[in-house]
Amino acid sequence: MTHDLIIRNGLVVDGTGAEPVRADVAIDGDRISSVGVVTDTGTREIDAEGRYVTPGFVDIHTHLDAQLAWDPIGSSSCWHGVTSVVLGNCGVTFAPCKPEDRTFLAEMMESVEDIPAHAIMAGLPWDWESYGEYLLSIDRMPKGINAGGMVGHCAVRIHAMGERAMGDEPATDADIAAMRELVAEAIDAGALGFSTSRTALHRVPDGRVVPGTKADPRELIEIARVMGDRRQGVFEAAPAIGERGADGERRTRAEIALLGEISRITGRPATFGVSQTKKVPGLDLETFDEVDIQNGLGARLRPQTTARGIGLLFGLVFRTPFDASAEWRGLRDVPFDERLAAVRDPQRRAELIAAADGVPTIPMDEMFVLPEGDARYDLGAQDSLAAHAHRLGVHPAEAFLQLCDERNGSVLVNWPFLNDDLGAVKGMLEHPASVLGLADAGAHVGMIMDSSQPTFFLTYWVRDRGLVTIGEAIRRLTSDTAELFSIPDRGVLRPGAFADVNVIDLDGMRLPQPEYVHDFPNGAGRYVQRATGYDATIVNGQVFMQHGEHTGALAGVVLRSAPDASPPPALVRPRLLHSSP
Repeated sequence: MTHDLIIRNGLVVDGTGAEPVRADVAIDGDRISSVGVVTDTGTREIDAEGRYVTPGFVDIHTHLDAQLAWDPIGSSSCWHGVTSVVLGNCGVTFAPCKPEDRTFLAEMMESVEDIPAHAIMAGLPWDWESYGEYLLSIDRMPKGINAGGMVGHCAVRIHAMGERAMGDEPATDADIAAMRELVAEAIDAGALGFSTSRTALHRVPDGRVVPGTKADPRELIEIARVMGDRRQGVFEAAPAIGERGADGERRTRAEIALLGEISRITGRPATFGVSQTKKVPGLDLETFDEVDIQNGLGARLRPQTTARGIGLLFGLVFRTPFDASAEWRGLRDVPFDERLAAVRDPQRRAELIAAADGVPTIPMDEMFVLPEGDARYDLGAQDSLAAHAHRLGVHPAEAFLQLCDERNGSVLVNWPFLNDDLGAVKGMLEHPASVLGLADAGAHVGMIMDSSQPTFFLTYWVRDRGLVTIGEAIRRLTSDTAELFSIPDRGVLRPGAFADVNVIDLDGMRLPQPEYVHDFPNGAGRYVQRATGYDATIVNGQVFMQHGEHTGALAGVVLRSAPDASPPPALVRPRLLHSSP
């Protein structure tokens, strides 16, 4: 017998948490046909001697909703072993959408997720109104990775309520019925769940919070019941944890308790992001404490966290730390070579230093200069911009300009405003309820580059620190995330599963510096970050990426949800926090 593809002699890490075993993997069509000793031949064979062979990674928190329309390989995710992504997080989606609401949804996505609205409007086909039609549109797009999505509260509310969706008054019974119908259509069409935003940080361009932020619990519960009735879908939220309510009290425990209630009532899992932050000391600990309480009462809460700090990038390539000054902000308006020339001109340099003095900016001791060569995200006080300035005996702006001069404008400064304490990150990663997420691929394109997190997790936490075994690490990147979103036959290497596979050289894995490129529609820019150590990434049986280069294969498909195969476990139903029918 001849197989389409055989990966030979690798250390197979199957995604279940089991440790590596030496084996071959045979693939026929889009499925794995054998794992073990394969004596047959292959039309194509890959020698994986000394390499780990793993399932493709499943990234559950992305905002690639628009980007896949013009970037079929899904960069930068494709360079980090990701073969399946979940769209539609945080309540902001492009469907359902009436034609007259397209600009509003695009501008809201830019305001919340920093994806240029003009690129969205130019890059999307906008050939849908319902969510099911949106999934069919994604079906038609050539793509190298698999993509599924949740239906977002913002779009649902605008579609059902129009301008009233932005107001403070609770939704009426008729409004809720209309939203339930829209969500039912989406779930029946294969949406992976429903997402909402409850944080005051997410706003539309005129400053108002996004639709659904102030929705009362009854609205959320009634919408979530649609998924409960079908035993299908995940409830995802950008919660208001750490924020203060009208009474001045922190909302953290109340927010998590509400998500616990929604999970218990519906029998569906609920997931949300949580990070450590200096602004609210102990937020991560309080959140996980409440998660333990709610899960002990029968909820299925899976908080998402990151493997490293969530950071803003600053450099001469785009935004700088001193852009509160018009003089510095104006550098963006000229080509890069003219910016570098300004840095090297003594008079212009002096003007920039003077302009930076006294302007509001991020504390210089919290901004870390990424070293040349491999990117580092475990930097200390000695690597801060303040420390560089102190060693040179100059103003931080002058230190920044000197670094730009020395590195031909390539220097980047990182401000990890969330999860900056890797000790706290370690604690969250070790919690049994936590799940890897929040890489935000496709979002904050001019500010953040976190979609490289699988590579950081494997290099820093697994290879270099030994936080978990390679078997457990791969489980967290694959079957753990796939099972949370009920994505069948992904995230595991076993006969009959879809052939999404990585061949990994863990010893040779490296993270280079992020780069700023102009490859979005209308020339819009963004940060990208590559990696080494991925010998091959296979999607649905076709070699998609090889040593960091796209092979031309575009075998990705739309991921659709299905009802649970078996009834959910018996639910514990404690006293409800809010009355509901």
